[in-house]
Amino acid sequence: MKILVADDDERILRLIADYLTFNKFEVITAKDGKLALENFDDTIDLVILDVMMPIYDGWIVCKEIRKISEVPIIILTAKDSDLDELFAFDIGVDDYVSKPFNIALLLARVNRLLKSKIIKAGSIVFKGIEVDEESHMVKIDGKEKELNPKEYELLIYFIKNVNKVISRETLLRVIWDEDYFGDTRTVDTHISRLRNKLEDYNKYLKTIRGFGYKFGEV
Repeated sequence: MKILVADDDERILRLIADYLTFNKFEVITAKDGKLALENFDDTIDLVILDVMMPIYDGWIVCKEIRKISEVPIIILTAKDSDLDELFAFDIGVDDYVSKPFNIALLLARVNRLLKSKIIKAGSIVFKGIEVDEESHMVKIDGKEKELNPKEYELLIYFIKNVNKVISRETLLRVIWDEDYFGDTRTVDTHISRLRNKLEDYNKYLKTIRGFGYKFGEV
């Protein structure tokens, strides 16, 4: 998943970017608020903003993003008064982290927000793919797509386990259950059919040679 990090402190910017990259995130960095807004688009999954930045501060950047997106936003700042924190939540910030901070705890907050972004209100979402678990309706870029029951279950399982490598044996056990006596070629056949129905998003369903599959960032 793609994260935008904006901070004018190069040391902190590098620390966060390196740590997130190590944990398999794609990271876009910005050293001021103007660059943060220029680099923001609908492919960004989460934003981490420092408050005290040149040109536009974090508050302005947050307000501008909130005009066009509900992407999760974490404010990262040395301004740790109760009034600052209340103001942050009032303008649409999802989490507030005071400096100095523990990088591992920051990652935990990132993962929590991304999980809540993927699973919401009876629907699960990845990019332009949306699955309503209550109605069993699948939409791709807003258009309804018909999947057979196993394709549907596979898609849900992949989205809920995004960026994880999953073996064929695990898919056979989880989707077909332990009573099924077929072999893993059944999994491959259904994956092939699911890929065809995912249209342009089939690039996110990758084969891991000799093991299984991974659904997530290219």
